[in-house]
Amino acid sequence: MNFIKAIFTLIVLCVALSLSALSNASTEHGHTETETKGPNGGILLSDGDLSVEITIYETGIPPEMRVYTYLNGEIAAPKDVELSVTLHRLGDVNDNLSFTPENNYLVSNEVVTEPHSYEVSVAVSTKDHRATWHYESFEGRTTLSDRIIRKADILVERASPQTLELKERLFGVIAPVTEKIISITPTYKGKVTDVEVSIGDQVSAGQTLAKIINAASGVSYDVVSPIKGEITEKFVSVGEVVNEQTLFEIGDLSSVWVELSAFPENIEKLQVGQTAEVYDLHQHERVRGEVIYIAPVMTGGHIARARVLIDNPAGHWRPGMHVKADVNTRQRDVTLAVQVDAIQSFRDMPVVFAQYGNTFEVRMVELGESDGEYTEVTGGLAPNTPYVIGNSYILKADVLKDGASHDH
Repeated sequence: MNFIKAIFTLIVLCVALSLSALSNASTEHGHTETETKGPNGGILLSDGDLSVEITIYETGIPPEMRVYTYLNGEIAAPKDVELSVTLHRLGDVNDNLSFTPENNYLVSNEVVTEPHSYEVSVAVSTKDHRATWHYESFEGRTTLSDRIIRKADILVERASPQTLELKERLFGVIAPVTEKIISITPTYKGKVTDVEVSIGDQVSAGQTLAKIINAASGVSYDVVSPIKGEITEKFVSVGEVVNEQTLFEIGDLSSVWVELSAFPENIEKLQVGQTAEVYDLHQHERVRGEVIYIAPVMTGGHIARARVLIDNPAGHWRPGMHVKADVNTRQRDVTLAVQVDAIQSFRDMPVVFAQYGNTFEVRMVELGESDGEYTEVTGGLAPNTPYVIGNSYILKADVLKDGASHDH
């Protein structure tokens, strides 16, 4: 045990001497200390016989600061140490930490909130020693010149309240409006002498589709379209004798249905009259429509049908086409939200980059509901804070270029 204690004392003294030689161990507030690691992996600050090691503990609990004090290389009893720490953050925010003795260290009574990026002022006193230090501990921070900000097209807006348009995303298939599908049959039995249209042809109301000689009178008559639409089926050929069978099928596809599949968690949020934005799987086209029908029963696969009516003047939305639809189910006012495209990942946490002059720093945000354009922020970002909405990935790349370490 004495051997282990001696090794521990030697480590602390060697580190303290190295720090003293490198940084002259100034006790003046404002002096930036050279970062040196202590026995517990924290930042070691030394002034003569007095040293403190500052660590952040965050395993399974909210982050807290733990500070070990050493006198002449030996751990000092926490109850005999007076300690104050202030974390100076961007935006003129100062976190004043108070401490309580625990085991062989002092633990902060306050949570050390993310990001762990700040200038640190430390004041320690024991019965015979007193020292102060000031050092920097930054993460997720970068500073750019005005020129680089302009060239990189870094765009900023202020975090503010928003009205979220909350949606349910469903998949579906385009289908014709059944009431607009017309079957054409002959007026009289006879022989077809001419067929003037083919499948896919656009026809107008009153346009001749075929000519038939009446078998009873020998007089030729025209088969005409009663509506404007498209020939979707053709069942007749020249020379054929027809009587009561269907000759053509014509569909008016100027408007079509979107047959959507809704699961139980979707269907309870849907209502007739809601607006839906429909888009093809390649997102080449988008169109808005209205929910006109919700099936009263579920299928065996626990799926219900919801139907949306959309306009189709250019014929882009073809029956059988697979599509997606975002149905606007409700609006919700939130006190704070950020653009979805502004959210990045840093240390596996969602962040946005806040701007303070030419300096940008991550803000770990707690997120709520999202409408695909804006996401609710429930914590981690102060209202009215300028944050980056355009090209924030450039800032992430810059802060990660030397590695995303999170040492304390």
